[in-house]
Amino acid sequence: MNRKDNTIFLAVVACILWSTVYAGIKIGLQYDTPLHFAGMRFILSGLMVLPFTVKPAAYLRMIMEHRKILIWVILLQVLVNYILFYLGMDLVPGALGAVIVGSQPLVTALVASIMHEDDPLTKKKMVTIILGITGVVLISAGRQAFKLGGAIELLGVFMILGANVATATSNVMVSLKSRGMNPLVLSSASFLIGGVMIYLISIPVEGMPEYNMPSRYWLILGWLSFVSAFAFSLWFKLLQRPYIKVSELNLWKFIIPVAGAILSWILVPGEKPEWLTITGMIIITLSLIGFYRNGSKPQVTK
Repeated sequence: MNRKDNTIFLAVVACILWSTVYAGIKIGLQYDTPLHFAGMRFILSGLMVLPFTVKPAAYLRMIMEHRKILIWVILLQVLVNYILFYLGMDLVPGALGAVIVGSQPLVTALVASIMHEDDPLTKKKMVTIILGITGVVLISAGRQAFKLGGAIELLGVFMILGANVATATSNVMVSLKSRGMNPLVLSSASFLIGGVMIYLISIPVEGMPEYNMPSRYWLILGWLSFVSAFAFSLWFKLLQRPYIKVSELNLWKFIIPVAGAILSWILVPGEKPEWLTITGMIIITLSLIGFYRNGSKPQVTK
């Protein structure tokens, strides 16, 4: 497997894992408050990655040497992104939330074109993004009717859009400034520190947490924690590769709703393929094949 195919394979693996997250969050929020749930998830994620990093002395030394990028990742990727994301997802219907989240490749492409001169917003990229978002809309419309009930749900939309901007900015900064830092240390430290901060914020905002939860809650929390631990460690590693363009890597996130819909057909009673959903999947698949067919060839940046 060559370098480009390896990157695509690993990106697809991460996105398939992420496709399981949104349903899990909706289930978890039936039992818990948004900030406490997010804080618990990321503390566990950081602890899961920790044994696979480096020796304690090297771990602390790496944190100190790369503290600036670590602080930015904690602030943008963990605190701002996930506080807005969890609060926003708690306010909007699932289908609408999926579409707003699905706009992330567009937001990332815009942010990358501003922050990184080697990652311009090309015509080919824009066509792929427009087709991808169209596919996301069709998949979501086929699975659940869109509803926007009022100011509260509109606030939720803006929160999720804000989360998209935060994670896009974090992705670009990891690509530009984190080389030399072990990606496992970056994900472990950012999740541990950010998770503790979100957990502490949840106490005055949401009250003291309760832990008398059903087993379903703990299973969901464990799975979501594993997904964050594995997928983000993988994603940070890909972002550090010198030939990677952040906007192009994020195009693979369009397969998240595709994988999510397929998993629902397999696992959720009553879920079945709809023509709108299948059409959306075909559009996304063809748009990605079209973008990479002539090789958006990886280029080594200086």
